[in-house]
Amino acid sequence: MENLQGKTAFVTGAASGIGLGIAKACGRAGMNVVIADVRRAAIDSVLPFFDRRGWPVYGVELDVTDRDAYAKAADEVEGVFGNIHVLVNNAGVEIPMVPIWECDYKDIDFIQGVNFTGVLNGLKTMIPRMLKHGEPSHVVSTASQSGVSIVPGNTMYCATKGGVISMMETVAADLQGTNVGASAFVPGPIKSNFQVTSIEVRPDKYKVAGYEPKKRGPMPAPPAPPEGVTIPEFQIEAVEAGERVVRGIRRGDLYIVTHSIFRHGVKAKAEAMLRAYPEETMDPRAEEYMLEMMKFLLKNPIYDIQTQPGAPDWEEFMGIYDGE
Repeated sequence: MENLQGKTAFVTGAASGIGLGIAKACGRAGMNVVIADVRRAAIDSVLPFFDRRGWPVYGVELDVTDRDAYAKAADEVEGVFGNIHVLVNNAGVEIPMVPIWECDYKDIDFIQGVNFTGVLNGLKTMIPRMLKHGEPSHVVSTASQSGVSIVPGNTMYCATKGGVISMMETVAADLQGTNVGASAFVPGPIKSNFQVTSIEVRPDKYKVAGYEPKKRGPMPAPPAPPEGVTIPEFQIEAVEAGERVVRGIRRGDLYIVTHSIFRHGVKAKAEAMLRAYPEETMDPRAEEYMLEMMKFLLKNPIYDIQTQPGAPDWEEFMGIYDGE
């Protein structure tokens, strides 16, 4: 979907953090931007950023776990901007990091509802509308590098984000030959207020009595880098993450990532899985037959669409955000 000018992007969880970074990048690309968030005050606080730049924007209060509300929000936006062309399922939350057997069921239901079911609700609401209007469209769902490389003590977050990756791979395969593309956004560490917003948006029915969020202390100081070596900042700005998403939409990427260093973790996981398969001999003719018979499991053409992106050129546009 190369031409984004004048198209409409519906971004959930867009009033802060990564979602706001994506919304800003969509605005810079010339799109009509929908700030969808469960926090009305937060929506109203970010709309002036777009207004000052003359970027079309509309705020809609939305709980992504409420299916009826999702449909009403889509109807409302279509009444303002017309057809919706890009959906970014970005709304997400985190819960306390503990082993799953110590996790409160309220935490489990809360994170599963937003991080997984909320994404499903977005796809179920928006894709039929995109298929119906027939114009080039794209859906993106925010997963996490934690959905690929596990983080100890974070079962539910890793599981929901890993599920989103599998979901988007399958959706992309099912959408082949249509006007709609699909991507999994797999970010590494991004500068945001994720812990704070996860507490803000938690409904009363999912609040755990006596829970006090742990303040995250500073990361242990790493050893000094080799002399003359410049180490890039680990946490990137949300608007840079947003620009990567917009580039991925234009390219039609299956996976949109932020930190190339994590490829080593992906490689280690893939190699571990390959080592798990037993060494068995088979008649080459039987193997060839089985490969053909089960090719839908062994080699999906959706993976062939992913190509290597070029080096980032974020410096050319970062000034337009004026540090906001």
